[in-house]
Amino acid sequence: MNHRPAGQLKETTEGYEFTYDPAYLKSDGAEAISLTIPLTDKPIKSQIMFPFFDGLIPEGWLLEVAEKNWKLNPRDRMGLLLACCRDCIGAVSVIADDKE
Repeated sequence: MNHRPAGQLKETTEGYEFTYDPAYLKSDGAEAISLTIPLTDKPIKSQIMFPFFDGLIPEGWLLEVAEKNWKLNPRDRMGLLLACCRDCIGAVSVIADDKE
């Protein structure tokens, strides 16, 4: 969020999980990335991709370009998010964690 690591989004066997980074929570001016993902030190879980993150994925012809160029399945929301949302409009970027 605004070029600072805010948290981690994971795809799990039960859906998706977002956890805010403890350092981000303690930082001055920490703000929720979305009204639907409030600041908390507990993981937030969802059976479907969080609507906030899903809304970052392009639509229409731009989605078709991404699907063809990266050979991504349109149902692979996490794959599309990682491929298309590293540098998106707004305060939030989605960057793959190469450690996992």
